[in-house]
Amino acid sequence: MDTTDSNVVPLGRHPTSDELMARARALVPVLQERAQRCEDQRRVPEETIQDFERAGLLRMCQPARYGGYEMGWDVLCDIGELLAAADGSQAWLQHIFADHTVLVATFPAQAQDEVWGKNHSTITSASFDPSGRAKRVEGGFLFSGRHGFSSGIDYADWRICGGMIVEKDGLDGPHFFLVPKADTEVLDDWDTMALEGTGSKTFVVTDKFIPSHRFLDGRQSRSGTGPGVAVNKAAVYRAPRFGGTAAAGFSALAVGMARGVLAEWLAYTGPRTSRGVAIGAQQGMQILAARSAAEIDAAHALYQTIVRGGMRKLEEGGTESSAERLTGRRNIAFACQLSLKAGTRLFNAAGGSALYLKGAMQRQYRNLLGAVAHRGVNWETAAVDYGSALLEQHGAPRSGPAG
Repeated sequence: MDTTDSNVVPLGRHPTSDELMARARALVPVLQERAQRCEDQRRVPEETIQDFERAGLLRMCQPARYGGYEMGWDVLCDIGELLAAADGSQAWLQHIFADHTVLVATFPAQAQDEVWGKNHSTITSASFDPSGRAKRVEGGFLFSGRHGFSSGIDYADWRICGGMIVEKDGLDGPHFFLVPKADTEVLDDWDTMALEGTGSKTFVVTDKFIPSHRFLDGRQSRSGTGPGVAVNKAAVYRAPRFGGTAAAGFSALAVGMARGVLAEWLAYTGPRTSRGVAIGAQQGMQILAARSAAEIDAAHALYQTIVRGGMRKLEEGGTESSAERLTGRRNIAFACQLSLKAGTRLFNAAGGSALYLKGAMQRQYRNLLGAVAHRGVNWETAAVDYGSALLEQHGAPRSGPAG
């Protein structure tokens, strides 16, 4: 399918959120058509990256001064859910590439110029686990680290590395460090049972100098006060990193994948018969379909409440409170659990034919398993953090965070 004409971003005018949604919707059948190839080659097809770029879906949250549209997390989540219902891996890359533009926009302005000054379409991959180690030297840091799960790294010219600064009295962090592609070695180790197409490989940095302007203090990032907000004024850049609003995208992807499982299940089950009996005519299957659809819709409502309320508060000049962060993390994690519960019930009711590896339903279900395994939506951690704070308000002794 040719998507070049309908998805070209008109010069001199930024698309509206509705226009971006329409462009994303036009790509749904394209992603479905490419899903098997994406899985087989363990990376998103180059044509998909090009389609995302032509549709404006990679720069939708990028600063306007670099050709971006400065859309909020609510729009990014809407598009992520829509695309994930078509194919989880390709949607994953669209989401994280757009997400990373928000993080880069909070680095010092000089770092932003290095990334986007010559090419507004530059892509950045990331590995947020603080496995890197930085030593202070004149003008910056000497940095080393082995960084895993860097989705879409094959298409990225820059890497965001999570890491700690080695001090005399211990480790300070976690923080973020921006490293060019040339200073890294990529390890082709992405061989998984889910989200294969994301190409989330490991990269290694060995004793590379990182100037001070390519450093982002983690405390500022987690409070939405990175130095980049002095030049990028849109509300999206003031969202606390790892708070409820900024983390909602992973629940949007999970909900979308669950919708994909449901769509495949309905298409398969509607006309299905077993030993001459119409499966879809059985009340048990009808109840199962209704319950699963209701859980997916409930999951959507849970995360949408957080992301829309969070963006509204940011646009009004406020910021996320500690209580809102805990509630947000609880809701997005529980939304993922609801999505997984619905997807598992549907897949278990599909019968043996759903097990064949070339089927779209099993791919979407495995991708859903992978999405919900993401550390950022871990239910136990979110539940302990929220539950302990709730009980402390009623006299329980203070306990430490779950993780």
